[in-house]
Amino acid sequence: MSELLTASALIAFVALAALEIVLGVDNLVFIAILTGRLPPENRATARKLGLGMAAFGRIVLLLAASWVITLEEAKLLTIGEWQLTIRDVILIAGGAFLLAKATWEIHESLEGQTDAAEPTGMGQLSVSNVIGQILLLDLVFSIDSVLTAVGMVEPDKFTSAHIPFTSVPWPAMAIMSAAVLTAVAVMVWFITPVANFIERHPTVKMLALAFLLLIGLILVAEGFGQHIPRGYVYFAMGFSIFVEMLNIKAHGRRETHSTRIR
Repeated sequence: MSELLTASALIAFVALAALEIVLGVDNLVFIAILTGRLPPENRATARKLGLGMAAFGRIVLLLAASWVITLEEAKLLTIGEWQLTIRDVILIAGGAFLLAKATWEIHESLEGQTDAAEPTGMGQLSVSNVIGQILLLDLVFSIDSVLTAVGMVEPDKFTSAHIPFTSVPWPAMAIMSAAVLTAVAVMVWFITPVANFIERHPTVKMLALAFLLLIGLILVAEGFGQHIPRGYVYFAMGFSIFVEMLNIKAHGRRETHSTRIR
């Protein structure tokens, strides 16, 4: 217990929780857009269930941290200096899925039905379908999340007993699990307002889909060994959102002015 009450443990928890929240933005946007295809009465349930199951899956992977680390080392193919690992394959597959999904959603937004609030036919998804897609993509994000958590918390420095059948000391697992659950709680709190905002503003939805395309491309690039610093990506996304908020504000003021003139 004493290892949980140290300054380093508290710093690790706060830093990891903050990082998990930032990295969870991708998931938040994807879930908000995907659940927007469901009937309104099913959306809140699908969002909470998807996030809850994703959190459970991430904690399971944390328990199997030593196995996740081997994914980064297990080589499937070597060509010269380039090596393809299991982690790379998962990143490439996840990135390709995200590229395909975002492209399909953009096509549906531009060429599909005009009434998104009442999905029918090809545009409609079942709750189980949505949950499956959320878990599939979260598996890809979880691998990097677990590797980041292990790197920040450094389980090897803890001397307490390991959790049975794992190689993770219980204080390290407590810190990592608490950080993940904190990030999920924040996502659950914000998912509905974010989803509603995206649905009310078609240009924001298109911008969010463009972000998903960008993230998918980054995952594929990292799978092929081309590391792209996430800081640049998140800065570009943040700047784009800032500009879009200015556009929405300006559009609202023009509409108000037009109404007063009438």
